[in-house]
Amino acid sequence: MFGLIKTWKALEARGIMGINRRNADYVLKYNKRHLYPIVDDKIITKERAIKAGIHVPEMYGIIETEKQIDKLHEIIGGRSDFVIKPAQGAGGDGILVIADRFEDRYRTVSGKIISHEEIEHQVSSILTGLYSLGGHRDRALIEYRVTPDQIFKSISYEGVPDIRIIVLMGYPVMAMLRLPTRQSGGKANLHQGAIGVGVDLATGVTLRGTWLNNIISKHPDTTNAVDGVQLPNWDGFMKLAAGCYELCGLGYIGVDMVLDQDKGPLILELNARPGLNIQIANDCGLTQRTHAIEAHLEALAKDGISEDADQRVRVAQGLFGHVPSR
Repeated sequence: MFGLIKTWKALEARGIMGINRRNADYVLKYNKRHLYPIVDDKIITKERAIKAGIHVPEMYGIIETEKQIDKLHEIIGGRSDFVIKPAQGAGGDGILVIADRFEDRYRTVSGKIISHEEIEHQVSSILTGLYSLGGHRDRALIEYRVTPDQIFKSISYEGVPDIRIIVLMGYPVMAMLRLPTRQSGGKANLHQGAIGVGVDLATGVTLRGTWLNNIISKHPDTTNAVDGVQLPNWDGFMKLAAGCYELCGLGYIGVDMVLDQDKGPLILELNARPGLNIQIANDCGLTQRTHAIEAHLEALAKDGISEDADQRVRVAQGLFGHVPSR
């Protein structure tokens, strides 16, 4: 027990944020409870983003009741690829990604062939709340399937890589690229076996990687290096993330984005309780960075100054943009 206490004190000294501190000092402090539905429901998030002029994957349709499942044929139409996901799902559970058609059936991103009836069954499971937060009844969202930018071809296994940026009061504080693997089934979810790769906030260059809580330098499936990759349009991603503060009103969020080869940066979803593995990927604690932003905000408040998204991005890049020594 003493050894565990000593180890945790050493981690705290490095600014590593634990779940209790995250919840007490940031989630509860900065996120008003009545605003949670904006980020917990992907449909609401998408509708607000569209209204604000923020780019998101196109929404093809929504199914809210068992009776509306009959509309699935009409919503899908002649499309050969699309995504079905629970509006209130978490951790990537319940998401079905269709990559192509095979005669009168469908091919998933992992290559499995399924029938239309199997898709209807998945939608029905979503509606029952099988994948929703708290197990409440849910809605199924059918949307555009993102085609990842070619830059990810050598460092990702199937699926769509995404970028997570932690944002405090509109200031980006830490970023991570999440890369699908064979083990994760082509999904960019760390708990399912995806890779987390730190990203330098100033340049958008990838740093080291972590896979199943181990430090890695190469993708286990492609064997290519995951560090030293320049992410395109990085300032655009940073500005998108910073602008999500005005979009949802929550002060401490994780912003998940993707880079589509045709449509550029798109926001996938927002998270009011972002995970903490991003610290492992960056070999850096969140606490030191969040304290720096809080100190900056206090200084601004004394002078009666506020900053827009562009200014907030420049502040964050000035404070945290560096490539750590290896």
